[in-house]
Amino acid sequence: MVTPMKKSLLTSVCFCLFIAAPALAEEKAFPTKLAAHAILPANTIVPAPADAAVFLKTSGKFTTPDRKRAEGLGTVPGKDGLRTTGLSMPFDGQAMQGFSGIKTMEDGTFWSLSDNGFGSKTTSSDSMLMLHHIKFDWDNGKVEPIETVFLSDPDNKAPFPIVMEGAEKRYLTGADFDVESIQPVADGFWVGEEFGPYLLKFTKDGKLADVIATRVGETAVKSPDNATLVVPANPVAKLPVFNLKRSGGYEGLAQSKDGSKLYGLLEGPLFLEDGSVEKADGQTALRIIELDTASKAWTGRSWFYPLSDGGEAIGDFNMIDASTALVIERDNGAGTGSKVCADPKAPAADCFAIEAKHKRIYKIEMTEENVGKAVRKIGYIDLMKISDPDNKKRQGGGDGFYDMPFVTIENVDVVDPTHIVVGNDNNLPFSAGRAIDKADDNEFVLLEVGDFLTAK
Repeated sequence: MVTPMKKSLLTSVCFCLFIAAPALAEEKAFPTKLAAHAILPANTIVPAPADAAVFLKTSGKFTTPDRKRAEGLGTVPGKDGLRTTGLSMPFDGQAMQGFSGIKTMEDGTFWSLSDNGFGSKTTSSDSMLMLHHIKFDWDNGKVEPIETVFLSDPDNKAPFPIVMEGAEKRYLTGADFDVESIQPVADGFWVGEEFGPYLLKFTKDGKLADVIATRVGETAVKSPDNATLVVPANPVAKLPVFNLKRSGGYEGLAQSKDGSKLYGLLEGPLFLEDGSVEKADGQTALRIIELDTASKAWTGRSWFYPLSDGGEAIGDFNMIDASTALVIERDNGAGTGSKVCADPKAPAADCFAIEAKHKRIYKIEMTEENVGKAVRKIGYIDLMKISDPDNKKRQGGGDGFYDMPFVTIENVDVVDPTHIVVGNDNNLPFSAGRAIDKADDNEFVLLEVGDFLTAK
């Protein structure tokens, strides 16, 4: 989830400088066609479990500007910058909201997850962490929930006190972890999160089993939200060291086809001692870090994902085969057309602050030969220019096309040899990219991309 609260001053530790690989070839765009479109309405609220503490029966109580508790339901308007989105907090229940990672299952269903809740630790202590088993009724354009798994820590695996530390049922909240990516496995789920950043292992019923801190080689990777960081009592003492910006952790988590490796893709670059960021091929680059699933240890191997011109972050990451993968790359814009503010430095309540332009899915290749170097970008599809000759869209787009002008698009996976599924994270109730004054729905699309998936 992206909000203004995730901006931070950065402190960093030293990383070895990366020697650029040969320059990237000119990027190739591939065609894509809309095959189907399904929508989960923004205001989809689910009840907390019956055994959850009363505190968790409502959510969004700490989203006021000063973080003081909101006493009445629906008293805090959701805003995208200066624009109200039509939904207000606190909610009576838990928001199903921001889907931030997806995985296709063999039976045609999908697993996804909701991220930390309302954009930061300080706003999300009453937002429960959830995994969602869903299916799509593509013919009728609906997202159909099958099961919601609420995450918990009954065995005290978290290496810090959680919000519900003393509760009878130790459910996890968005002030504990910011879960952003998912890989279902035979005995449960692997989840990538951003606060640590950590890789988390959960059982099938949502119990936390392992918490793995991130390392690149011998260097610990920490964000400013890492709970192990301690501010000194003396104001002139040295501040704790971290090397990743807020909201820069595991937005993407892929798994090798044989299940032996996980590949965690950071959303933001690692910072060097001089305040610069890691680069590859002359571009800001994000780390893909390899974990051995049997030993639950980092292998010491990593790749660099160089952002393209206009790209500011990644949204999701899944393997196609043993060496190629899909990565969502995006800018921070939302909205299109005549309703974009004339001056992005002077946003107003009746226009989109920054136009959505760079919303792409790249096919990349990561091999033994480019370990420690930049992945090869084979090509991309443009999510702002999706062909829709059969008028399959249910909202958005225009004559003969569909678009995804959302600030965060955080779901992509292969469905079959010619199709992929793509979905947005609507940052409920903060993002309004489809309309000026209406909270975005969760939109999922089935895209026909046969040439893209087979491209070499």
